[in-house]
Amino acid sequence: MKPAATILGLTLLAACSQQPAPGNGAQPHDAMAHDAMAPGATDSAATRGYKQSMAAMMTKAPPYTGDADVDFMQQMRVHHAAAVAMARTELAHGKDPEARTLAQAVIDTQQEEIEQIDRWLEAKGR
Repeated sequence: MKPAATILGLTLLAACSQQPAPGNGAQPHDAMAHDAMAPGATDSAATRGYKQSMAAMMTKAPPYTGDADVDFMQQMRVHHAAAVAMARTELAHGKDPEARTLAQAVIDTQQEEIEQIDRWLEAKGR
């Protein structure tokens, strides 16, 4: 993975890390962070797209199972899907050639990894 894609990936993964461990009674998402991801009336189309992709990642992440391998694969799948959504927003609204090239690379590599994760999860009966 290229450095910029790695930074994007780590940022998205950090955002996902707010989910509590099973059984601790905590709310799964910080309310203020969730509100910050809600599209606003004055947001640009790109900002709405980015916020929607982040909010989807936060709400679609499956609960942790306690199995490090399964948890990694399931959480990374949601994380990669959000990265693809963000990259598609960039392609739809961005103008900078370098950013657009990176967005396309993110889509290509993350889609391949999503397919790999799906095969792994299916083989494990998940």
